[in-house]
Amino acid sequence: MADLLRKPFGAHGKVHEITPQSAGWRYVGFSLYRLRAGESAAEATGPNEAILVMVEGKAAIKAAGQDWGVLGERMDVFEKTPPHCLYVPNDQDWEAVAETDCTIAVCLAPGKGGHKARRIGPDGISLTERGTGTNTRYINNIAMEAEDYCDSLLVTEVFTPAGHWSSYPSHRHDEDDFPRITYLEETYYHRLNPAQGFGIQRVYTEDGTLDETMAVSDGDVVLVPRGHHPCGAPYGFEMYYLNVMAGPRRNWRFQADPAVQWIMERDA
Repeated sequence: MADLLRKPFGAHGKVHEITPQSAGWRYVGFSLYRLRAGESAAEATGPNEAILVMVEGKAAIKAAGQDWGVLGERMDVFEKTPPHCLYVPNDQDWEAVAETDCTIAVCLAPGKGGHKARRIGPDGISLTERGTGTNTRYINNIAMEAEDYCDSLLVTEVFTPAGHWSSYPSHRHDEDDFPRITYLEETYYHRLNPAQGFGIQRVYTEDGTLDETMAVSDGDVVLVPRGHHPCGAPYGFEMYYLNVMAGPRRNWRFQADPAVQWIMERDA
C-alpha cells in the first residue's frame, strides 16, 4: 500500500512535516503548525520559497528582514473568508508569534530568487464558485497561475459542501508535456466540519498500478504523486482542503480520466 495518507504527529506545535525526501518526489514540501497564544515558530527557507497561510487565528510575523505586523482574521477556517498569507523567497528566514491560538500552513517548493517577499490576501482573493450540481465547490485562489507571485508554488483553498464531490471529474497532472499536461506534485491538507467526521479521497492511475481510497480525518494530509485524485464529502460533513502544487514549470494543465470525460464536456 502506498504511504499517501499522513496523520498529524501531534495536536500542538509542528504537527506535519512533509519533504520531497519523505514523500518520495522532487518538488513539494508542506508543514503545519498549531500554536497557542504566545508561542512561536521559525524556519529558514533555504533553497525553497514559502507561502505562509494563516489557516486560522492571528500571528505577528517577521520575514525576509521585514516586520509584516499581525496577519490573520478568520478564527475558524469554515468562515470561508479570504486568508492572510505571506510569500517568503528562498534563502530567507521567517518567524511567527501567535497572537491567538492559530494554525499556520507552510507551503514549500524550489525557489529561484525571482520574487520579493510580499503579503498575499485577503485583498484580491474572492470566493469563487466552480462546478454544477453536487459537484459545486468554492475556491479561494491564493497563488495560482494567474497570480505571478512565485517561482514554483501553486496554492489554493477549496470548500466542498456536505454531500458534494470535489477535484472531480477526476483529472491528473503527472506528465511534463506542456501545453497538453504538466507534471505537478500535490498535497491536500484536509479539514472537516464537524471535526469528528470523515471524507473520502481516491488516488488512482488509469492502468491500476496505483489505486488507493482513503478515509480522511480532520487534519490529515494526502499526497498525490501521480494519477487522478477526487474527493467526496459525506452528507452532514463539510470539507476544506488546502492544495499545494509544484513541478518543473508553474503551469496547471491536466487531463481528465477518459471514464468521466463526458461529464466535463456536458458541463462545459
